Amino acid sequence: MDTTLRADRRYPLTPHVLPNGLRVLVAPGHDAEVVAVTVAYDVGSRSEPRGFSGFAHLFEHLMFQGSANLPRGAHAHYVQSCGGVFNGTTHLDYTEYFQVLPSSGLEHAVFLEADRMRAPALTSASLANQIDVVAEEITGAIISRPYGGFPWLQLAPLVFDTFENAHNGYGAIDELRTATTDQAQAFFERYYAPGNAVLCLAGDVSAERGIELAERYFSDIAARPVPPRPVIAEPDLTAERRSSYVDALAPLPAFASAWRVPDPAADLRGYLAHLVLCLLLTDTALGRLTRRLVRRDRWLSSVDCSLGLTGEVFGVRDPTCLVLTASPAPDGPGIDAILRAIDEETERLAVEGPDPAELTAATRTISAQLVRTLDGLAGRARHLAVFALQHGDAEVINDLGPLSRAVTAADVRAAAAALRPERRATVELHPGARP
Repeated sequence: MDTTLRADRRYPLTPHVLPNGLRVLVAPGHDAEVVAVTVAYDVGSRSEPRGFSGFAHLFEHLMFQGSANLPRGAHAHYVQSCGGVFNGTTHLDYTEYFQVLPSSGLEHAVFLEADRMRAPALTSASLANQIDVVAEEITGAIISRPYGGFPWLQLAPLVFDTFENAHNGYGAIDELRTATTDQAQAFFERYYAPGNAVLCLAGDVSAERGIELAERYFSDIAARPVPPRPVIAEPDLTAERRSSYVDALAPLPAFASAWRVPDPAADLRGYLAHLVLCLLLTDTALGRLTRRLVRRDRWLSSVDCSLGLTGEVFGVRDPTCLVLTASPAPDGPGIDAILRAIDEETERLAVEGPDPAELTAATRTISAQLVRTLDGLAGRARHLAVFALQHGDAEVINDLGPLSRAVTAADVRAAAAALRPERRATVELHPGARP
């Protein structure tokens, strides 16, 4: 497969804006009789009120508990009864709801999303029920699980200082249990306005049909003021930060380091250079740290590098980070020696840069990853909606392949030079369980 050509495939987009402010994107693709319907709202954990950590996540759950014309469970029934799948996810900067289903069910899916945008069923019973559900999720995924939430929940308050960036966006059970239906209704009124959302229809649907359905089902939803985005800007670190903690359930140690990276909206090329740098450091075939610290010296049993504290490369606003996560080998040296070795390799890249073959391999790997993401209808619709929110232009998604391959050796050298110790935050996880 020629991933270069496939990644450069341009997805046709027809934008449209309803009078109430809802942005609509239709991306026809008639490869199969399947459609994806996504609604992305410009609200995430960095928007939630102080003292209610995880409220955006909780509210995502509430949006599945019935709506103006449908009882609890009806949304799932309609999607699944025609062979479709659905879900919703909360992120730092947005919340999305999506379904993929046969194109014969398109109108049903558009109605379902409009109905809960119009008036979700925010009752005291559903709120109490979903607080319990989220509490169980937090217990299972974070509290009772080895390495739960690592490294996001531990790194965020180390690399950032403000509540918006540093708090536990997954959820604090004790805070969520104080939530009321009035607060849920206020959150809905503020952030779930049509003008604060993007509807994307992708797949077996024409532009004309998609816009007609959007107008039919969403136009009568009253416009409301669009809330200002939260102020999340923070100055970069000027001195290294370190912390450590004991995970009572973890059998082996781990650590993670983070460095701030360029704004993905204002400096996409610089951001992509850091994505290339990640591959040059820890990719299975290309990674210099993998070759040196895992295979040769055996100081680490594994090492990985990615952009974003939550592993989300695209769809995150500035400030965000490059995150390097590693598992030290039991008989290896201490973390200080490992960090010095990491500094040596990044310094070598900063001075010498990658050779042409390395750079080509890294950018082609990114192209292949884009192919896998955008060839799937769910991934395509979700990314289009999010890029419309984050960049103000979903067409940017069509430029990712060419822009990635346009990253130069000089761009990579500059990215590597930015991974200085004084800009680094590192958290160590010490095991509390026997291996």
